[in-house]
Amino acid sequence: MSERKIPASAIWALGLTQIVGYGTLYYSFSILAPDMARELEWPEQWVFGALSVALLIGGLFAPIAGKWADGFGAGRIMTLGSAGAAVALLACAAAPGGSAFVLALVAMELASSFVLYSAAFVAIVQFGGSNAQRSITHLTLIAGFASTLFWPLTSAMHQSFSWREVYAVFAAMHLVLCLPIHAWIARLTRRAAVAAPSLATITTATHERPIAVASQDRSIVFLLMLTGFAVEGFVLSSILIHMVPLTAALGMGTAGLLVASLFGPAQVASRLINMLFGRGLRQVWLALIAATLLPLALIVLLTTNPSMPGAIVFAILFGLGSGLTSIVGGTLPLELFGREGYGARLGWVTAARQVSSALAPFALALAMAGTGVTPSLWAMVALGVIGVTTFSGIVLIRRRYESAAGDGAPAGSDARANLRL
Repeated sequence: MSERKIPASAIWALGLTQIVGYGTLYYSFSILAPDMARELEWPEQWVFGALSVALLIGGLFAPIAGKWADGFGAGRIMTLGSAGAAVALLACAAAPGGSAFVLALVAMELASSFVLYSAAFVAIVQFGGSNAQRSITHLTLIAGFASTLFWPLTSAMHQSFSWREVYAVFAAMHLVLCLPIHAWIARLTRRAAVAAPSLATITTATHERPIAVASQDRSIVFLLMLTGFAVEGFVLSSILIHMVPLTAALGMGTAGLLVASLFGPAQVASRLINMLFGRGLRQVWLALIAATLLPLALIVLLTTNPSMPGAIVFAILFGLGSGLTSIVGGTLPLELFGREGYGARLGWVTAARQVSSALAPFALALAMAGTGVTPSLWAMVALGVIGVTTFSGIVLIRRRYESAAGDGAPAGSDARANLRL
């Protein structure tokens, strides 16, 4: 059987929708929030608190969205999600008061479950073929430019338009750009499904098989994976939200802006490096590398402060870890468990990361107020080490069963029969 390849045009098109999705539903918010707070007559912290509540609810909904992507097709739910995102943005733009504003934010985050990475990764996997992991890497590389493009774009638009008018333009982007692309992706994946052999045949025909693990350890591996991603989400969100004030509190002053500016390029560079040189690397090892980079970066910052070269190394290492984390969030569940039920599992991964990410900025702010910046960062290091430990556990379980297979467990034995997830 000749393996299908996902068209490059589909990856580029999905990349465009991810840039628009993340740019309009996430990155633009920090630019518009001060104006929102003034118009609503709220403290700015309340506006960000409303976003945290919306992120939390959206994260809890992610497993359901993933299950629907499995059942109805990711392309279809992305098409509906584009319409939903446009309606939610318009509702936010037209919100007459605080309650309507919060409800619209919740609707935006619910819509994001249907149009951002989780749904796009499922669409790639549902297309079939042997290059899904590599295509996911390509997609994250393209989408990595969302903040680079939408921070200045939103700022430029906000010079001439109110935040409500900016959101109205963003709603039009979802209708004019994203909805037709997602409808086209839905048609592609439907045609691929008709042309494909059975799911079992696809799984055994590709190099993206589930790794060897006994069936009784499936739950352990799954919980370790969710714990690892939740920890990474917490560390990343808490540090990124407070990046500039953190560096200022550590004595870097305005130079903290330079340090923070290195994060984005390092994040994109990690994806490019992995795309060029990581073809043969198991995703479980890539997950372990990504998890290790986060506490390592914080250790460099804490042990070299107030050295500017140390801060630069911190920003680069932290950006590299973040970039790799976004890749393995889609590829590790595929490697561990295969294609069947991929959307539902990815939904749980998204929930674990998004719920912890929603709580993290507030938790770190409380910690810094109570114990100070340096002890709080060392606590983040300890938490990051827990993430390293969870992914190390997956590596050890995998190696144990690969060793059992290599030692020649008798054919037909329980050990051999259970060697697949």
